[in-house]
Amino acid sequence: MIHDALLEEVVLDQAQKASEKPRGIKREVDYQKLISHTQIVVIAGMRRTGKSTLMLQLSDFFPDYYYINFDDERLLGFETGDFNNLLILFKKRCISNTIFMDEVQNVPGWERFVRRIYDEGYKVFIAGSNAKLLSSELATHLTGRYHRIELFPFSYSELVVLQQIDHSKITSAQKASLLALFDRYLHKGGMPEYYKLKDDDYFSQIYSDIIYKDLIVRFAVKNVHAFKNLSQFLLSNVTKEISYSGLTRLLNINSVNTVKDYIDHLQECYLLFECHKFDFSLKRQYVSNKKIYVIDNGIRNHVSFRFNTDNGQLLENIVFVQLRRLYKNVTFYKTRSGFEVDFYCNNMLIQVCWTINDQPTLIREKRAITEAMQETGLSAGYILTYNEETSFEDTGSVIHVIPVWKWMLEAKIQSL
Repeated sequence: MIHDALLEEVVLDQAQKASEKPRGIKREVDYQKLISHTQIVVIAGMRRTGKSTLMLQLSDFFPDYYYINFDDERLLGFETGDFNNLLILFKKRCISNTIFMDEVQNVPGWERFVRRIYDEGYKVFIAGSNAKLLSSELATHLTGRYHRIELFPFSYSELVVLQQIDHSKITSAQKASLLALFDRYLHKGGMPEYYKLKDDDYFSQIYSDIIYKDLIVRFAVKNVHAFKNLSQFLLSNVTKEISYSGLTRLLNINSVNTVKDYIDHLQECYLLFECHKFDFSLKRQYVSNKKIYVIDNGIRNHVSFRFNTDNGQLLENIVFVQLRRLYKNVTFYKTRSGFEVDFYCNNMLIQVCWTINDQPTLIREKRAITEAMQETGLSAGYILTYNEETSFEDTGSVIHVIPVWKWMLEAKIQSL
């Protein structure tokens, strides 16, 4: 239990700090939809992606609100029974029906309190380490009561806003600035704190925290060595197809189920994503080989084994992450003759390659996407490159070639 005097001190301290903390740039989420939502709003995502800052940005839409961050050493002894005392202290300061709770998963039994105050008419926002706010746990404790959004690291377009680059009319000078920032984003990713610290050691620290604090401890991983080896192997092989059985043999892990569980853990904390091959049968989608993508190129580049610059893989990875921001279901496509298109989602076929300057590459990419368009009945497809722009038309179909940096400035969040 927490003494009332200490609890009040924490509440007052945190309220003052919350009011003074910089709000940062506006993220690409639907703020109006979130503040007007009638359910509990759960902000999920990998650690250090800006969930707490987004919560404070949302708080600015309310004249009065209650705020508590449980990632405070003074609250280490906080128990379920302290919640009612906390609510009383809140009401001493002001009368509000809006509560923001950060890192709430640190308190055992938090779900009962959140469910109770929601049922009593409070508007509730919660955020925290995603490995402890899993969909399965939320579904069990807050069934029908919550709306979950995902927050990723900065997108390229958010970084453009952060760097205050005007791209309404792109001059030669602005294009040079946009490309320079894109090059940095391609290799350093979009973790918000990196752009404050500008220290590559940050990537090692955030990766270590995810692996040990969010996953190994949370899921009581027994074979730590195998888990770490698998994680590093996947980070080193983003964009490539993998199979559970192949990884089991390659890394000498005792079972396919263990590999699957480990990859599930890495996905649950948003470090990695599986991309399935498109199939009208969901069962065949799930049992076929997958491709692996990572949430952030900066983390990937700092902790993986790399033998070359692999710019093409980095480009494909950031395209996947941008698509995953926009759409829940992103797949890759294989034609009947065996050609592969990198992404098929939302009735779009997207191929990613660094350049189409050499003829063999252009022929291969056009053939793959043309066959896929014929099989899916789509009349348009896209080839995204580093910095080339053109189009190809043939018998009623068109292939648009667009630079990834330009596409990312236009591919904004449409809905949550």
